[in-house]
Amino acid sequence: MTDGYGETTEDIARAVSRMARNPAPLDLADQADRLVDPVPDADRMVEALLFASAEPVKALALAARLPEGTDVGGALARLKRRHAGRGVRLVEVAGGWMFQTAPDLAHLMEERREEPRKLSAAALETLSIIAYHQPCTRAEIEAVRGVGVGRGTLDLLMEIGWVRPGVRRRSPGKPLTYRTTDGFLTHFNLASLDDLPGKADLQAQGLLDPRLPPDFDVPRPSLAADSDGEDESGMPEEASLFSEDFLG
Repeated sequence: MTDGYGETTEDIARAVSRMARNPAPLDLADQADRLVDPVPDADRMVEALLFASAEPVKALALAARLPEGTDVGGALARLKRRHAGRGVRLVEVAGGWMFQTAPDLAHLMEERREEPRKLSAAALETLSIIAYHQPCTRAEIEAVRGVGVGRGTLDLLMEIGWVRPGVRRRSPGKPLTYRTTDGFLTHFNLASLDDLPGKADLQAQGLLDPRLPPDFDVPRPSLAADSDGEDESGMPEEASLFSEDFLG
């Protein structure tokens, strides 16, 4: 089939074949580079073999793949000089040769990823107890869990930013209480503590054992005082301690 000019697809194929047999001439800059620093075929072959290998290649292994009599040592020396100061360099590693990224550019190859950390079961249980029972003391957390709470567990939750110290209880020893933070609400996408799932929500998701006692209930932490520096009586912490210590 032809168009208005009379050429056929065969004409195009022949033109492509001619161009393949006769590559376009080099421009003046390329010709100058070739004249000043021609690249021997041995260098090109060694470079190709090294580029294709992910591991260091020994000189003997290179020689085995090249025409007999090829000066592998000379080719390696020339390639090393040619790549000095460039983005990649030729280095000898473990008795073999390979291309490596220039040391000052290694930072460009780094890939940084943040791996999410998984909390331990103890930390999750402790966080859940604080979320629902706050403000609560270490002893109260241990009473609910039935086992001791390691100091490192609470320290970790505070380091993450999900738990903070609350006020001290007006009881012997003045134990410190613990509360969740705004960071806790943000991470778990809660507008307020009221959005924590209640008993009905947990039952609907199949997260409560059906054998639980009928009177079992899930506490609502929003009913507890949530003002910094105040204890359960509503008094500022310092004032309450002063009242206890000096007024009776």
